Amino acid sequence: METVEMNSVSLKRPHSEDDLDEIKRQKISENSKTGNDSGQSIETGTEQPDKSLLEDTKNEIIPNEEGEEQEDEELEDSDEDGDSESFADMMKHGLTESDVGITKFVSSHKGFSGILKERYSDFVVHEIGKDGRVSHLDDFSVPVDDEDPSEETFTVLSDDDKQRLEELQLLKNKETSVAIEVIEDTKEKRTVIHQAVKSLFPGLETKTEDRDGKKYIIAYHAAGKKALANPRKHSWPKSRGSYCHFVLYKENKDTMDAINVLSKFLRVKPNIFSYMGTKDKRAITVQEIAVLRITAQRLAHLNKCLMNFKLGNFSYKNHPLKLGELQGNHFTVVLRNITGTDDQIEQAMHSLREIGFINYYGMQRFGTTAVPTYQIGRAILQNNWNEVMDLILKPRPGAEKGYLVKCREEWAKTRDPAAALKKLPVKRCVEGQLLRGLLKYGMKNIISAFGIIPRNNRLMYIHSYQSYVWNNMVSKRIEEYGLRAVPGDLTLKGVGEAYKEMLVADNLDINNMRHKIRDYSLSGAYRKIIIRPQNVNWEVVAYDDPKIPLFTTDLDKLEGKPLPVLPTDGKFRALKMEFSLPPSTYATMAIREVLKMDTSIKNQTQLNTTWLR
Repeated sequence: METVEMNSVSLKRPHSEDDLDEIKRQKISENSKTGNDSGQSIETGTEQPDKSLLEDTKNEIIPNEEGEEQEDEELEDSDEDGDSESFADMMKHGLTESDVGITKFVSSHKGFSGILKERYSDFVVHEIGKDGRVSHLDDFSVPVDDEDPSEETFTVLSDDDKQRLEELQLLKNKETSVAIEVIEDTKEKRTVIHQAVKSLFPGLETKTEDRDGKKYIIAYHAAGKKALANPRKHSWPKSRGSYCHFVLYKENKDTMDAINVLSKFLRVKPNIFSYMGTKDKRAITVQEIAVLRITAQRLAHLNKCLMNFKLGNFSYKNHPLKLGELQGNHFTVVLRNITGTDDQIEQAMHSLREIGFINYYGMQRFGTTAVPTYQIGRAILQNNWNEVMDLILKPRPGAEKGYLVKCREEWAKTRDPAAALKKLPVKRCVEGQLLRGLLKYGMKNIISAFGIIPRNNRLMYIHSYQSYVWNNMVSKRIEEYGLRAVPGDLTLKGVGEAYKEMLVADNLDINNMRHKIRDYSLSGAYRKIIIRPQNVNWEVVAYDDPKIPLFTTDLDKLEGKPLPVLPTDGKFRALKMEFSLPPSTYATMAIREVLKMDTSIKNQTQLNTTWLR
């Protein structure tokens, strides 16, 4: 599991318009260091919910700070970024930390303010593999392979040829073939065109034909629609590993978005990519990706045409990557415009290194709208399907996209899935999927209708409720017993009674979390109460210009960019901090412990309503 899309959280002052414009213009920028992970801590547990009330879930779709794992397709976000004013209005109805049980601190220092993610390049995540190696982009070279096509393969086709071939490959027109005239006809030239079509447009076959004394390469579908975008098994050398592993460096994109872009440019299906966890959107992130039967040469070619992505460190292996295989993530974070004294900062960072922070699930787990995701999860566990439907579709306070507002109003007025669906131009949002399901299965079969929503999205609601229970229980446990281990930490005793009471109040029984739908049956696991970050380092720096980066990234180093020159006595001060965390822990919760401030978007929006853009 892995990384949070956490939009810039301003803990003090608003951005200027210049700052915001600069953020929009940014291309690829900044960096991080290394480190192992593994948090040390007190543990507690109980019998509870197939990714437990206390568990780090393996099928998460909410992106969280260290990259919540995702499996198959992901729905489009129906609450896309709006303008800052409407977003601020929406967040008047959002959640605060106390709403989801985040109420305690373990450190004794006095808190101070700072700005987190004033620039997305102030938040850098490097994945730590299962072998403890930190992923870095430091090599653009392509493995030498005699089987690779020549570089001419990528340039021999004209833009018009590529357009027609793509339309043929994707079955976008009624044509059954595309003819490419061979200019300057030679056998070598024809061979290159054959290779180019087959490697760049998987699923297409080619043959040579004579027409009116001219040679043409004819491209056609090898096996109808089923051949579309499937890796070409017969053209892959047996001596080469079936999977090309590479390091993906990305800026301001979450992992699934990045893979969708790569698959579009490569003209393949997204499901041939694998990864160990998803990473932040509003950040610079570095992680390992594997792809089935796509050459390093072809991947490297994308570096010439993609913005905010870089691919490198290529190698061929015989295995894909699996969700959850990572050991953790290493974070490099800049908190700008800090107000703390040097002594306060030293106390805060020493406490983070020596004591750690409470392992709360961060605010990203609970959604940003007026209907928290945990409420929907609770209704699912209660088998209250009418409530599930209403929570997702009913009108809600706060600003939303106009089409969603109209869709909800139509639903409230008519309870007609077809009429409400007509108001949605974006059908792949959760609301659209549920309405399609209701249209297909009818209002009396909400369970099947809800099942149309991809599994990851459905489980998100369950996991949100688990997280809600965990946060409340860990706060209660810290309040009653502090940091000492006590009898009952590993069983349903002591605080375990509070678990039972909380679930009884929600009409649930902690001793019987079996659900008639297997996916929603919840077992149990343990989760650490305190996480002690590893490889903790920090530095206070002065700066004058809020636009300048405060460290160099992997890409900066590859391009030979010098270290930023900072003044010794600048107008502002920033805290640069580094630390490593295990999977399913939230960097925002570590930062919360340092600053002693509420990290909810609702709270921060009251201080700054312009960070979103």
